[in-house]
Amino acid sequence: TTGGEGARLKAFFAAEWERTLRENPETATYLGDPRYNDRWTDMRLSAIAAREQADRDALKTLLAFDRAKLSPADQLNFDTFRWQLEKSIARQPFREYLQPVGHQGGIQTADGLAETLSFASAKDYRDWLARMRALPTAVDQTILLMREGVATGNVPPRVLMNRVPAQIANQVVDDPERSPFWKPFAKMPASIPEAERKALQAEAREVIRTRVVPAYRTLQTYFNDTYLPRTRSDIAATSLPNGKAYYDFLAGYYTTTGLTADEIHAIGLREVARIRGEMEKIKAEVGFQGTLGEFFTFLRTDPRFFEKTPEALLQRYRAVSKLIDPELVKVFRTIPRQPYGVRPIPDTIAPDTTTAYYQPGAADGSRAGFYYVNLYKPESRPTWEIVPLSLHEAVPGHHFQFARGLELPDAPMFRRVAYFVAYGEGWGLYAEQLGYEMGLYADPYDRMGQLAYEMWRA
Repeated sequence: TTGGEGARLKAFFAAEWERTLRENPETATYLGDPRYNDRWTDMRLSAIAAREQADRDALKTLLAFDRAKLSPADQLNFDTFRWQLEKSIARQPFREYLQPVGHQGGIQTADGLAETLSFASAKDYRDWLARMRALPTAVDQTILLMREGVATGNVPPRVLMNRVPAQIANQVVDDPERSPFWKPFAKMPASIPEAERKALQAEAREVIRTRVVPAYRTLQTYFNDTYLPRTRSDIAATSLPNGKAYYDFLAGYYTTTGLTADEIHAIGLREVARIRGEMEKIKAEVGFQGTLGEFFTFLRTDPRFFEKTPEALLQRYRAVSKLIDPELVKVFRTIPRQPYGVRPIPDTIAPDTTTAYYQPGAADGSRAGFYYVNLYKPESRPTWEIVPLSLHEAVPGHHFQFARGLELPDAPMFRRVAYFVAYGEGWGLYAEQLGYEMGLYADPYDRMGQLAYEMWRA
């Protein structure tokens, strides 16, 4: 019967989801599941190999199901999980874990996980202390992976890695209360008795001084003296081991198509020509005398397009977000229940990351979604990008997409939180364009911002 095969498939998905959380404690934390809040992912080569074997075994188990006996909804679940597993297995030979540190994050910014935690109880603090105590092990595992990367030529571009020494330096502090890991202890809830608060704070100072900072000193020495000089001078994926196959794999993974790199490039060229034409129209509309290049320079440099302080820029982002909210009913009948907030990107990573990003809320609704905005160097962040960016990152963009996903009543968890890049970023681009129907692009410079963002994707 359909019921039997469907019920077995459901149990299989549930078991695989449990494995995902168990193997990836940080993912569990992001999703609001507190069971693994006291540990980091095991990054020993043996543990990575075991996880890869488990993925291969899971695919075998999945393919043993009789797809024809499943309901249409379960066939879709089956196909989606199969795609995810097949991609996960196809990328194994490229050994991406040998580049564990990125310019946008890695063990050097591990404190950022605290942004997703509520710190409501003493146990939340004890879990965080356990993670801090385990940091030297995590750092050692990271260094071993980097050593293997150097030995096999699997290293990132130097132009990106040049940004990492300053990130590590943020962690090497003399005063424990200046450590990014201290942040949760700076303001503790009154519901924890004062004596216990003081004890937890004393323990945090001790762990930062004796475990966290020494671990980062070790990383600093290895990264700056040994690793950075061995990173690669060029940026092409094709210069990695098996790089051409890797590039082709990524093109298929990110687009979910079978298009070749040349075909994708040709689409890009056509799009660039089309969007340039639209930009020329706006240049004429505002009466700008000069070339398109000169118009771009004006947009990037004229003081009217910039806020003077980080505080003013944050206020502007929050104001625009509130302008968008009431217009959503013009284009959506179903509004997700989960709210979202606007937060500054932490200072420690702001210089090295994007203009903004979205962080989904907890799967059980215990934490809102957050639209993070970059306030570093406001003089480099034009206000004409705020409307399209907010539509893309918050509502009706990524926040709607993730919050609605969590509301799928019958879907297995992997479907509710799945992220497919072409779909997710395509939805973001579509959300930017919905701003026209919502009446949010009266200002031609805001329309120019929308075109600039569309051009960036093209």
